[in-house]
Amino acid sequence: MRRVGLAGIGKLGKALMVHWNNNNIPIGVYHPSETKTEEFVKNYQNGYSLSQSKFSEIDVFILALPAKEIIPFITTELAEIHSFSSIIIVNMATALNTQEIKDNFPSINVIGIKYMGQWRDLLENGNGLFISEVFLPKQIEELFLPLGKVIMDHEDHLIQVNKLATSYALKTAIAIENELTKKQFSKEYIKRALTSLAPEVIRSYSNGTLGHFAKEIIKEIQSETEEE
Repeated sequence: MRRVGLAGIGKLGKALMVHWNNNNIPIGVYHPSETKTEEFVKNYQNGYSLSQSKFSEIDVFILALPAKEIIPFITTELAEIHSFSSIIIVNMATALNTQEIKDNFPSINVIGIKYMGQWRDLLENGNGLFISEVFLPKQIEELFLPLGKVIMDHEDHLIQVNKLATSYALKTAIAIENELTKKQFSKEYIKRALTSLAPEVIRSYSNGTLGHFAKEIIKEIQSETEEE
């Protein structure tokens, strides 16, 4: 049976743990602060506190850390592991190319698996989309199946899509806010438009489940585009 460690108890780490917990996959959780580790794992029946002295017993170590913390973590926290031949390190940091880790640590067996999307969507809905540049070993694939789907692609494509989607989402949010403010609608209306109306319209558009009202607006947009 594979032994899995997780470093990173932030937003992504929480989303991962929820689904691993639902599928009864034991996860050893590490954080430099034992208190924070204990506070985190008590919320998950599948979780247990993983001490640094037990790192050598782990088969797969998931690093759900910010990009700037990955290399320092490997340099310091994983220094106690004398041989990396039997452990697979999984880099989940979107902004850190896995090749950079390989260049810094040639002896480490590291695989990049990047999540495309927002952590809250993964937390609440599951069915995530993950990107890897390599075919995953069976023990890693089985670990991510409860989380969603893993496809093979270049890591930089993920960064490009995330940046483009985030940019357009922010431009849209700012435009909605500015336009409703100009028309002197209340802050309550503006907040509702940004947190509920716009996100749900985009979700319905993506799923092909738009209602009659939204479909009529699409016709208006298409008509305006043709006239231009």
